[in-house]
Amino acid sequence: MGGERQACYPNDTCNTGLVCLSNLCVSPSDGGGGGTGTAGGAGTAGTAGTAGTSGSAGTTGTAGTSGTAGTSGTAGTSGSAGTTGTAGATGTAGTTGTAGTTGTAGTTGTAGTTGTAGTMGTAGTTGTAGTTGTAGTTGTAGTTGTAGRGGTTGTAGTTGTAGTTGSGGTTGSGGTTGSGGSSSCSGTPPTGGTVHTSTSATGTAAGLTWSLYSTGSGGSLTTYSVPAFSAAWNNSGDFLARYGLRWNGTMTYLQLGTITAQFSESKTGSGGGYSYIGVYGWSQNPCVEYYIIEDSYNALPVNPGNTTNKGTVTIDGGTYTLYTRMTTGTGGSSCPGVSSWIQFYSVRQSARHCGQISISQHFAAWTAAGMNLGNMLEASVLVETGGGVGNIDFTTASVTAQ
Repeated sequence: MGGERQACYPNDTCNTGLVCLSNLCVSPSDGGGGGTGTAGGAGTAGTAGTAGTSGSAGTTGTAGTSGTAGTSGTAGTSGSAGTTGTAGATGTAGTTGTAGTTGTAGTTGTAGTTGTAGTMGTAGTTGTAGTTGTAGTTGTAGTTGTAGRGGTTGTAGTTGTAGTTGSGGTTGSGGTTGSGGSSSCSGTPPTGGTVHTSTSATGTAAGLTWSLYSTGSGGSLTTYSVPAFSAAWNNSGDFLARYGLRWNGTMTYLQLGTITAQFSESKTGSGGGYSYIGVYGWSQNPCVEYYIIEDSYNALPVNPGNTTNKGTVTIDGGTYTLYTRMTTGTGGSSCPGVSSWIQFYSVRQSARHCGQISISQHFAAWTAAGMNLGNMLEASVLVETGGGVGNIDFTTASVTAQ
């Protein structure tokens, strides 16, 4: 062992061959072990992370601090490093909120049902015919007076001896009116019949009144035992053949009830310069001669000339033009003593050969247009021609007021 060792500090210079170790100058071979190095302190444990709240992640744990390294001993072992603190566990994520349920779709509305079509109107039933009354004995006929129409007043014939009055038959019950009823255009004239040839004559057949008038010769009218008639002419000038109802001039058309005609006709030949087929009649106070024209030997619509147009109206499925026209003459037997009077017309714009003629509806349309009738004298199915050679058969020709 050497003598007493010289003290020194790390930066001091020792004697030759000595080194400063542990604050002493010593020989390198006599240095002995250095003091054991102080072990590094253990690292502090890391703080655990807090558990995550529902839905949010937990906070990350704080890492431990590294241990303090030991001081280097002289030739001593290095102190062991402190352990790294354990990281805190990651907080559990909260559960994801449940999504809302999808709304249910609305149901589709059911379609409405289709409306049922209306039923067609049923045709009216035919009325039961009344029994025929017992005929009275025939009176001795007087001579026929010469009737005027639009000319001078005819001379009156002598009065015949009246026969006894026959007992009246019972009245047949009227059939109900069918919806939109009309006569058929088919049919043939009845067989037989009575032919009338005169320039002016009137009579009755099958409960209605017939009349024949002509300013010339060569015209005839045939009546039957049913409501129908035929007429023929041959250059007979102004020729009228008609068949229907007659009244005595004491009632208006409103007082008479609903006036209606049914007709069906077929024609041949020609009607001269003018021709009217339809309904004809007269009223008194005021004196009115009127026409409802359904057909003609000329093309419809016809215009009688010198007329005033009073508008149009739709009746029985057709459009009619309304006219008024002034005329002159003696008034004949319809308006005695009258020298001028007015004529009313309803002229259908397209011809027809059969059907129902709603006479009262024409009267009402005339009234609405300021064309006022007086008390009623006549409503008849008519053919009127202004010359020519022709023939017409009315297989149906009836007029009723009820």
